[in-house]
Amino acid sequence: MSRSSTGSSTGSSTGGPVVLQSFRTPRPTSNPYLTLLLRNLPTGTADGVRAVTFSWPRALLGRYDVLHLHWPELLLRSRTRRGRLVRAVATAALWARVRRRRTPVVRTVHNPTPHEPGGAVERLLLRRLDAVTTTTVHLTGRTVGTTCPRSAPVVVPHGHYRDWYAGRPGSPKVPGRVVHPGLLRAYKGVDDLLAAFEALPGERSLHVAGAPADAALAGRVRAAAARDRRVLADLRHLDDDGLVRAVTAAELVVLPYPARGGSGAQLLALSLDRPVLLPAGPAAAELAAEVGPGWVHTFTGPLRADDLERALTAVRDDPPAGRPDLSGRDWDVVGRAHADLYRALAGRRTGRRGTPVPV
Repeated sequence: MSRSSTGSSTGSSTGGPVVLQSFRTPRPTSNPYLTLLLRNLPTGTADGVRAVTFSWPRALLGRYDVLHLHWPELLLRSRTRRGRLVRAVATAALWARVRRRRTPVVRTVHNPTPHEPGGAVERLLLRRLDAVTTTTVHLTGRTVGTTCPRSAPVVVPHGHYRDWYAGRPGSPKVPGRVVHPGLLRAYKGVDDLLAAFEALPGERSLHVAGAPADAALAGRVRAAAARDRRVLADLRHLDDDGLVRAVTAAELVVLPYPARGGSGAQLLALSLDRPVLLPAGPAAAELAAEVGPGWVHTFTGPLRADDLERALTAVRDDPPAGRPDLSGRDWDVVGRAHADLYRALAGRRTGRRGTPVPV
């Protein structure tokens, strides 16, 4: 991997376009996708770009050639009413600036619509940002056409996490262990998983490992753990070492929610060589065909105890061979694809010849 700083500026004086990413300098608790994207953007003189991370002064007053949005609703959200008002005014000013200057706007479609809907002002401003978006980067072809209808779509698969977690000590596999890792949110089907597991007989265990998005969901998980001693609730943000230990202890990682835009949790499990149980559908079928037999198991309808039983039996009696095939998700390929896109958009804006935008 080519590596660069994740501070306010990456790379040196490359002469390449300056790209403002819509996230702040990553922290240990940040989504690894963002850090890996920054690290793997080429910065050489021939094909390099300069990526800068987000601040409102930089967004409204700084110089950049391309704006790249990730989860644009996060620009607008705050815990306080005053904070939301300030962010709405700032986002409106940002929209006006890129529109006036005709700055190319790229949006990665991590999910076509926000998981938790916002208010009317947020929806209005998101529609305005969609209207000025030049290109959408899709993690899977299934989301092409779902948002920003005037934009040119480009498919760049979500990179894997093998290098990110390499060298971190794992845990011995626990027979019958099911794990649901990551941030706990209502749409992820945690309640269905708890109900299905409680109906599953035998010496099995369910480890719910991650920080809850709200107190009500945390209360339901704790109540399930109080009712059933087999349910282990670790309701806190796990660092990378803790996440590796939790996932590698599992026989099966259960993610009972559809992921239209691609799922980092799925790739987390597969990067750590653990099979996953997912809702049946085109997304799961596509992933199963990519990674090889035995790694992706599916269910239809609401998750039930027999779905868990069937998947656990399959991974024990017929375990997958080798490792899942994630060769199409190497980060150097992902980084180069983004850099090609940035240079093409910046060149089109200035009239310089650039790499054609792949559509």
